[in-house]
Amino acid sequence: MSRIDARFAALKQEGRAALVAFVMCGDPDVETSLAIIKALPKAGADVIEIGMPFTDPMADGPAIQAAGLRALRSGASMKKTLQVVRGFRAGDAATPVVLMGYYNPIYIYGVDRFLADARAAGVDGLIVVDLPPEEDEELCLPALKAGVNFIRLATPTTDDRRLPAVLANTSGFVYYVSITGITGSASADAGKVAEAVARIKRHTHLPVCVGFGVKTPDQARAFAARAEGVVVGSALVEAVRASLDGEGRATAATVDAVADLVADLAAGVRGARAAAE
Repeated sequence: MSRIDARFAALKQEGRAALVAFVMCGDPDVETSLAIIKALPKAGADVIEIGMPFTDPMADGPAIQAAGLRALRSGASMKKTLQVVRGFRAGDAATPVVLMGYYNPIYIYGVDRFLADARAAGVDGLIVVDLPPEEDEELCLPALKAGVNFIRLATPTTDDRRLPAVLANTSGFVYYVSITGITGSASADAGKVAEAVARIKRHTHLPVCVGFGVKTPDQARAFAARAEGVVVGSALVEAVRASLDGEGRATAATVDAVADLVADLAAGVRGARAAAE
């Protein structure tokens, strides 16, 4: 059982959904991003998604694009991303870590080398948004063989004919993109999300996590009542941005700004259980 499997099994026993927190590695610098990541579990994050900085993040909105550019300007790289995971894992052996991003940096690093290094660093899963099921031999199947979960995205346009292909080699959880568009661009309709999650669950026993458009504790509470997890990203990287000084450098408020927002979102997620009771 992977850390991801174990975490969702434990949360099922608790009767609540997971808060999945996304931050960009290296934003605004590697040292600060590691400090932010270390603060997330205590603040209430159940699963951590770490963005792999890339120059052409086609699925991401302005907030995450800007975070990636800040990270790249600060010298972020795939090697440093894995170093950050190792640094986090040295003090936390339980919290699942998922790397999210695009195939190009992995391809350049070398798939076999990347999977070996990622596994050794303590990475539990991958979300690679630009590799469809037709390309599973590129990374998905090697990742599964290496013991790394490969988490697939389902979207509002993923119909019942397409869904089995999307789910075929998915493991860990299914990431449901609640809107048609880029990250942070709009807020999803809770009713439509509930229908979509129910439809996906007719095809899989995996947990379903909802992301793209969750910004507030109230939204987190609404989606947590309908899915096994809620993913928040753009709001967290915006909290980083808002905390920086005039030259884009971290301040004494940066880590707490993210941790405080995660705590509020976690309260929202946990409030879904209380509301149901």
